[in-house]
Amino acid sequence: MIKATLVPGDGTGPEIVEVARKIIEFTADLCGIPVQWEVKEAGIPAYEKYGDPLPQETLESIKRNKILFKGPITTPVGTGYRSVNVAIRQKFKLYAIVRPAKSIPRFSSKFPNVDLVTIREGTEEFYSGIEHRVNTVDEDRIAAESIGVVTKRACEKIVTFSFEYAKKYGRKKLTAVHKANILKETHGLFRDVFYEIAKKYPEFEVDDRMVDNMTYQLVTKPELYDVLVSPNLVGDIISDLTAGLVGSLGVVPSANIGDEYAMFEPIHGSAPKYAGQNKVNPTAQIMAGVMMLRHLGLMEMADLIEKATFKVIEEGKSVTYDIARVYGVQPVGTKEMGDAIIEKIKEYYHKS
Repeated sequence: MIKATLVPGDGTGPEIVEVARKIIEFTADLCGIPVQWEVKEAGIPAYEKYGDPLPQETLESIKRNKILFKGPITTPVGTGYRSVNVAIRQKFKLYAIVRPAKSIPRFSSKFPNVDLVTIREGTEEFYSGIEHRVNTVDEDRIAAESIGVVTKRACEKIVTFSFEYAKKYGRKKLTAVHKANILKETHGLFRDVFYEIAKKYPEFEVDDRMVDNMTYQLVTKPELYDVLVSPNLVGDIISDLTAGLVGSLGVVPSANIGDEYAMFEPIHGSAPKYAGQNKVNPTAQIMAGVMMLRHLGLMEMADLIEKATFKVIEEGKSVTYDIARVYGVQPVGTKEMGDAIIEKIKEYYHKS
């Protein structure tokens, strides 16, 4: 059974969530799997309605269902409420942020053989929210300070999670990504823990890279890497880079996983300027659903949706504008791409 809290988000979130929901429900019906959504609000709609971007009833729903399937949510820059995503991660101790980037045939033409997973610690370091302005009285000496907290316990949890993830999904190599040459204590602790935990998993190849070198490695020889594990800020940056390798933020999902709860969403933002235009690519939201299904142990259903989605993109006949411009073809809308994926699911299902 699929039982989850569903938050459409804001901006283009409701449009892509509706497409992903329709695909999941259709495939679940084919496979005889019941689906139960509990729809709640967060982000701008909740803020306007309740004065709170993350209302208590939404939190209670997540507590009940343990699984959150979420659309993108706008985070104000500089002012306004803090990130809803960060708040959810901290509230439910979602310490592992997992972002796979896999080449799609034909579409990922620059890097056709990428199959990477970035796993980053999601609750600490510079996302802890410990920051302030100093010397605010003297205009000429105003400064700002952020404090990045890294604990051994959190390092142990994320590194152990990464090795266990690699074991579950048949991965072979893990690389710790850090900036320990400069951040000697925080990132140095992370690197030390990585090698300490690695001793318990001798079946894996392990190494480490400083983040600046890692970016170079990824755009020159990404095929040498498999699972990348890192502190929070480094992983946030690296995962966007790996999305670029496979062609777009619009095709890459994200999972936020803890010991008891999990959240699944696209890697990209809410793109409010495109809201209501039936224009944006739903792939990342659909693939977030695929990650959710695998987390729930519904592997065959997840594989069917992924295969159909990738094939529709590869064929390039019913794709949104961002993919269509790569192929030089006429685009279709968000809903129409979703309908094409459903037709492909039908085709594959009846062949199996």
